[in-house]
Amino acid sequence: MSGLDALRQLIGRHAHNTHGPSPIEGLMVTATDAPTAPLAAVAEPSLGLVIQGGKRTVSGDRVFDYAAGEFLVSQLDLPIVGQVTAASAGRPFLGIGIRLAPAEIAAMLLEAGAAAVGGGPAVAPGIAVASADAPLLDALAHLAGLLEAPRDVPILAPLYRREVLWRLLNGPQGAVVRQIGFADGNLAHITRTVQWIRDHHDDPIRIGQLAALAGMSESTFHRHFRAVTHLTPIQYQKAVRLQQARLALVSGGRDVSEVAHAVGYDSASQFSREYRRLFGAPPGRDAQRIRAAEGVPVP
Repeated sequence: MSGLDALRQLIGRHAHNTHGPSPIEGLMVTATDAPTAPLAAVAEPSLGLVIQGGKRTVSGDRVFDYAAGEFLVSQLDLPIVGQVTAASAGRPFLGIGIRLAPAEIAAMLLEAGAAAVGGGPAVAPGIAVASADAPLLDALAHLAGLLEAPRDVPILAPLYRREVLWRLLNGPQGAVVRQIGFADGNLAHITRTVQWIRDHHDDPIRIGQLAALAGMSESTFHRHFRAVTHLTPIQYQKAVRLQQARLALVSGGRDVSEVAHAVGYDSASQFSREYRRLFGAPPGRDAQRIRAAEGVPVP
């Protein structure tokens, strides 16, 4: 039995219209019997594999469509919009995700030596899609198989996670994964500025300040930031602002203009235009639709 077939059977038995953590730390499982609406989120360093069905992820101006046997890997916190595009009651969407811890990757790189895991570009893209090879699928099946052997989890889960990381580091997106472990590399410097923008999304951006935080000239900072995120710093901030606004509107209690001002917009009309461009509906209507879909009472 192939690794993909084993995963299909395992997740099919253990997930039914669910999305979230599993009993194995760091392993998330997803199953849905219908396509989903686009959902805005922040992709942390992680791997997401489609086992059955299809999925679409949009990051900046890039659209990634991937299907069974393909995975998306993200190396830092990036605003994304994701949705399940292929699912049915007879053939539900099945997927698994694994968080990628920088400390684990750094330790493996040190243990193995850089030559053992090959080279790669100085700045790899922040998000990428590739086909999973047989060794990676087998490693993921070993880890997911512990869902049926809970007594083995404390002993074997750390070993199987290492197997997954090793296969990733030596696979088609190894350069992306390696960047996560390079604490003194360009990705680490860009990650600091990304975190600053997320923490201060309602403040004006000063490129010179961000470049200084990254320890780069402004031109070098712009080049590396866009190479990793596929966004300019201002576009990144806008995506974060709009996602924070969506959370505030769905939770209720404040009107559109108040939320617009809270996330850093001076113009409520500009906020509404940009919100609609990203989420496909005006702010108020979008929030009502989400509350209705999730059974959340209107305040």
